[in-house]
Amino acid sequence: MRAEQVTGPVAHHGEGPVWWPGWGGLRFVDMHAGDVLTLTDDGGVRRASVGSVAAALRPRRGGGAVLAVERGFALEEPDGSLTTLPPVWTDEGIRMNEGGCDPDGRFWCGSMAYDQASGAASMYRLDADGSVRRVFGDVTVSNGLEWSPDGSLAYYDDTATHRVDVFDYTADAGLTGRRPFVTMTEEQNPDGLTVDAEGGVWVALFGGGAVHRYDPAGRLDAVVEVAAAQVTACTFGGPDLDQLFITTSRQGLDPDDDPPAGSLFRIDAGVRGLPARTFAS
Repeated sequence: MRAEQVTGPVAHHGEGPVWWPGWGGLRFVDMHAGDVLTLTDDGGVRRASVGSVAAALRPRRGGGAVLAVERGFALEEPDGSLTTLPPVWTDEGIRMNEGGCDPDGRFWCGSMAYDQASGAASMYRLDADGSVRRVFGDVTVSNGLEWSPDGSLAYYDDTATHRVDVFDYTADAGLTGRRPFVTMTEEQNPDGLTVDAEGGVWVALFGGGAVHRYDPAGRLDAVVEVAAAQVTACTFGGPDLDQLFITTSRQGLDPDDDPPAGSLFRIDAGVRGLPARTFAS
């Protein structure tokens, strides 16, 4: 399968696409610009600044969005106003990177060091009451995080491990029993991921120009080719949740390198995705 290009190179480092009908469709981030981008009906984008870094976002049950910003979290109200919560840490060399909401309405987001120092980052969880806890550490580049259709498993990758892992999940215990789900080669860099309604796990390959689908047993069973090498993340969208939207990055590229990089792509996936899980606040 080969994805079609939806936009021009609208983002320097596109990431974190999420489809939510209450937003009118797709949002994603231009991470280092600190902007949330909304895809318009004519294929353009609208930008809204949320700070120096816009790392990830999910819808809130009451409207608006929860966001991961440079060193913590922010809440967007239904009217678009933004409240940035107190920083979770003070180290300016570390920022938030990617996350998602669990089946119980809590927002998890992992960090990374700007210099990608090994083991310098952590996974955090924001609860509906505004409290934040550090869940685990020894992370290098915290990336994709999404739950299985029944919510009992969570798929996650720390890009530096060249591996996608799977956890068991319950509301009380959180993420436990971490183990490898897919082990990749040293040349393959798993980035953002999503899960479809059949339990298939779709993984963006940064530098690989592709998205891979793995069945629930961890077997590769589909490859989506993308005409930009630095593929960052993917999500299901469209009225029937049967279109896979894919973000890409221009980070580290010269102006004439890889012209489509930074564009948004899309493909009819042949399978439906799951509705975005929402933050309980």
